[in-house]
Amino acid sequence: MAAKGSEKVKNVVLVGQGGVGKTMLAEAMLHLTGRTTRLGGHAGTKPTLDYDGEEGERGFSISTSIAPVIWEGTRLNVLDAPCYPDFVGDAHAAMSVCETALFMVDAANGPGTVTTRLWYAAEDLSVARAVFVNRIDRPDADFDVALETLRERFGTNLGAVTIPMGSGEDFAGVIDVIHRKARHLVDGELVVEKIPAAYADEAARARAQLTELVVEADDDLMMKYLEGEEITQDELEGLLGKALVERIFVPVFVGSCVREEGVVSFMDAAVTWFPSMADFGRIPLVNGEQLDISPDDDRPVAFAFKSLNDPQNGRLSFLKVLAGTLTTGTELINARTRKAERLGHLYLMCGKDMTEVASAAAGDIVVVPKLEAMTGDTLSVTGKVEAAEFRFPNSLYRTAIEPDKRGTEGKLYAFLEKSADADPTLRVERDEDTGQTVISAIGEAQVSVLLDRLEDRAGITARTVALRIPYRETIRRVASAQGRHKKQTGGAGQYGDCWLRVEPNPGAGYEFVDEVVGGHIPRGFIPAIDKGVQETLHEGVLAGYPMIDVKVAVYDGSYHPVDSNEMAFKTAARIGFQKAVDQAEPVLLEPLAHLSVTVPESYAGSVMGDISASRGRVEGMAAATGTAVGQTTVEATVPYAEVTDYATRLRSLSRGTGEFELELSGYEQVPHDIQQELAEDYAARRAAGEK
Repeated sequence: MAAKGSEKVKNVVLVGQGGVGKTMLAEAMLHLTGRTTRLGGHAGTKPTLDYDGEEGERGFSISTSIAPVIWEGTRLNVLDAPCYPDFVGDAHAAMSVCETALFMVDAANGPGTVTTRLWYAAEDLSVARAVFVNRIDRPDADFDVALETLRERFGTNLGAVTIPMGSGEDFAGVIDVIHRKARHLVDGELVVEKIPAAYADEAARARAQLTELVVEADDDLMMKYLEGEEITQDELEGLLGKALVERIFVPVFVGSCVREEGVVSFMDAAVTWFPSMADFGRIPLVNGEQLDISPDDDRPVAFAFKSLNDPQNGRLSFLKVLAGTLTTGTELINARTRKAERLGHLYLMCGKDMTEVASAAAGDIVVVPKLEAMTGDTLSVTGKVEAAEFRFPNSLYRTAIEPDKRGTEGKLYAFLEKSADADPTLRVERDEDTGQTVISAIGEAQVSVLLDRLEDRAGITARTVALRIPYRETIRRVASAQGRHKKQTGGAGQYGDCWLRVEPNPGAGYEFVDEVVGGHIPRGFIPAIDKGVQETLHEGVLAGYPMIDVKVAVYDGSYHPVDSNEMAFKTAARIGFQKAVDQAEPVLLEPLAHLSVTVPESYAGSVMGDISASRGRVEGMAAATGTAVGQTTVEATVPYAEVTDYATRLRSLSRGTGEFELELSGYEQVPHDIQQELAEDYAARRAAGEK
């Protein structure tokens, strides 16, 4: 059982392809319920939900906004999630705290690739699903074709609960299949009438299909239906919610959000038979167990599903109340940090507007400022409850970021770290091999927004630069050389002399051996020779990259009783090592990446062709597991230098349907032409005094 009152709060996330009207549906709901006086975002009006300046400039949502809608005594927390591919991580987070995911689909274009990927993500999260076919008033709209396409893509358990009266310019409202009524707006007021005769047969067929789908939720009623008895109105309405909770039925709505047609029918259905937390009553935990929620246990449990660094209000944490009741001043323990956090203020958000409240019951969503909680944290009285986290999409678009002005590196890194703390799809790291600050994100637009906010909020300008490849150097044969350093300056001089032998040491790293006998080099100077060699190893000899897998032996030399010192022998070692390496066939090694790419079968050929063109080796291909039917996984090994931009390339190759995983997996020698190019570039930079 769920906590008291939770059945009066229902959370619905709007997801789907970008630009299909998700935000407009939420704006229409706010308008029709009296929360706003005009339809936001239409005919020049300012939107309530897409309030971020970046969203206005770019023309799509960047961050999840909340529209709390009160309808028929129930609060519908409508989460308008961004579904532009680079910001789809917010949609995954929002789906994790909503009982229902409403997929917006264009009546002319049908479901897109993002819709498909989010559909299966919702399935993994065990979220109830519904569909709203929008823009039925478009000239090329066809509801029957759209519904058939949905069934082909997602299964035959989709059933229309509203159907359109006409389409395109002839669209005149919707028919409520469940209540057998026609509904349309006149001057903003809902008019409910008998179904026109022209649509009576179509409405009857839709109702029969709907009944056939939902009776599967009840064995007794299914037997009654199969025996030819009629399912009563009360029985049908009782089945709808159960079938939706058990995810054996997906309701399909239709309308035009700009004209606000079909929106009231959707809200009526949502408050009547969409699920609430009361229909679940258990919380999945990280250990695979589930926590039962008792209505008599008022101890609060809250889950942080989103963090936001707001320019005016600072850090904001979005919390879903999983159990009990949150009140102002409540102190809860973070399961991750084991630290207590005080909830000084609780707010309900509508777009950017914040309304303070004294409490929030189970099922509701509130915003709390100045918490240290990160996305995915669970807060409870004991600190021992830890809700299972959701899986974000892979952040495999990687790029390096450099400030335009020297001296701002520290402020840049601090801003990036703060942004990454708020958004788990962003990662920032300092690559010790290349010295670059590297950002991992879902896509280029996400990084572009980050740089714009960096300038607006921190006053720092920065740019993206290509990733440097962590090449390595090694040798292929044995060679020996003398390193001799002699300098006389009038006073005490410097003298160091050593003979070094270098040889390949495959897979064993660096090894230094002292083979000097007879006291030709005093033992106290041997560590200096080792140090001089290691310093040269780090800098490289061929193209400026660190050397690996080299064994070095010092086997002879000489010293001066007065002029010899550690510095002299370190310098001599550097000279001797460089000479020996020059004779030992030095080669450049490039990092390899193991690439696992999952795409629809129709794109597998393009992916393999691209891998071959990128000097890669396809190592296998098989039907993908744990994904939609018809997916293929291609396994390959590719030089890392060829796939640093693979996130962008795969999006183009697969029209946004592909996913991949990449892992560095060793080194191999680069082709001669690439080695020569890198060596010449290094020599030119050295001649110019650059590193």
